[in-house]
Amino acid sequence: MRGVRLPRLPRLPRTTRSRRRAVQALMLGAVLALTPATWMHLTAQDRLRTAADVPAQDVAVVFGAGLWRGRPTPYLAHRLDTAAELYRTGKVRVLLVTGDNGRTEYDEPSAMRRYLAERGVPDDRVVSDHAGFDTWDSCVRAKKIFGVDRAVLVTQDFHIKRAVALCGAAGVESYGVGVGEPHDATWYYGTTRELAAAGKAALDAALRPDPRFLGEREHGVAKALAAPGAAR
Repeated sequence: MRGVRLPRLPRLPRTTRSRRRAVQALMLGAVLALTPATWMHLTAQDRLRTAADVPAQDVAVVFGAGLWRGRPTPYLAHRLDTAAELYRTGKVRVLLVTGDNGRTEYDEPSAMRRYLAERGVPDDRVVSDHAGFDTWDSCVRAKKIFGVDRAVLVTQDFHIKRAVALCGAAGVESYGVGVGEPHDATWYYGTTRELAAAGKAALDAALRPDPRFLGEREHGVAKALAAPGAAR
């Protein structure tokens, strides 16, 4: 049609040398894109366990995964079920629940705490981190704010390698228990999202920025471990 300009297609390299350079650039881009995911895999592969065979630790860190009408989403509920099992079987003594409480009407840690109480975990064995806005923040705050040096990490299987790698970079020696899920649309979305999140994780581990909110040192974990009945 007259007056309508068709979009120009990109020109293909005309010479063998140009084509070779284009292929090399593509290969380099692919390598750079996959490097963070490879780093996470190599860092975490020897630290992954099941709830049954994970070495006993004082603390389990449970990462938030969203709320629905004030209640944990199914994925978060499955994380909390696994954490409750770790507590009941004596694998851990205290649970540190970390999540988003950036708005008054949205309080992940409190919802997580209530869910655990409903499943028989004593309230004095649960400590809340209300500023775990992302995985890096949760790991750094576990170390710097709550004084956690070693822990079991609980999250979904597609997220566990990133959690272990980032907590290691933050100074928390950890084992990871990945919760398996059916391979539905949500699982595939989460798995794909991890590829994109790997780049940010690598930058966080390299640059080690302070969390969005750091705050003062809290002694909740130490008090819970020292409370009567907490000794293993």
